[in-house]
Amino acid sequence: MERHYSPVDKLFIQADKMLKGLLAPPPKAKRASPAQGLDEPVLSAEERKHAAGLMRVNHTGEVAAQGLYQGQAMTAKLPGIRNKMEHAADEEVDHLHWCQTRLNELDSRASLLKPIWYLGSVTIGALAGLAGDKWSLGFVAETENQVSAHLTSHFEKLPKHDSKSLAIITQMRTDEQAHAQMAVDSGAAALPAGVKWLMKVTAKVMTGTAYYL
Repeated sequence: MERHYSPVDKLFIQADKMLKGLLAPPPKAKRASPAQGLDEPVLSAEERKHAAGLMRVNHTGEVAAQGLYQGQAMTAKLPGIRNKMEHAADEEVDHLHWCQTRLNELDSRASLLKPIWYLGSVTIGALAGLAGDKWSLGFVAETENQVSAHLTSHFEKLPKHDSKSLAIITQMRTDEQAHAQMAVDSGAAALPAGVKWLMKVTAKVMTGTAYYL
C-alpha cells in the first residue's frame, strides 16, 4: 500500500535529502561500476591529472543532477511525474558513486565547490517544477541531451588507454539518453532557444571551473 505524506512531511523528506547530498559520503551504488574488473591503466602523471580533471567534471555534473531532480520532485504537480524524477535521481546515484570511486583511484578529489553546484541545482529544479510539469520535463530532456553530448566529447579527451574511465562514461551516456527519452515520452515541452543557450553557458562555466576546483 502506497504511503501518503502531508506537505510538511514531504518538506522534511526533501530537506533530509538535501543535507545528505551536501554532507553525507557518496551513497552506495545499486549497480556495479562498469570499470569493475578492468585493470588499472598505466598513466603518466600528466595523463592522470587530466583524467582526474575530466572525472571531477563528471562527478560535479552528477552532484548537480541530484540537486536538479530533487528540486523538481519537490515542486512537481503530478505524483507520476514526481515518482519518475525520484527514480531518475536514484539512477544518478550510481553515476555519482562510480565517478567518486574513479577519482579515488586517480588519487584525486571531488570539486571544492560541490555545495554551490548542488544548492544552485536544487533551486533551478524547484523553479522548473513550479513552471509546470511539462516544462520541468522539458528541462530534464534538454539537460540530459547536453550531458550526453558532453560525455561524448570525453571520448576524445580522455587518454585512449584509460579503459576504466571510458567504461564509466560509456554507461553514463547510455543512462542519460534514457532519462532524456523518459522525459520526452512523459510529455516534455520543447524549451525556447534562449533557455537552451543559457543552459549551455551555465554548464560551460560549471565544467570549466570543476576541472580545476
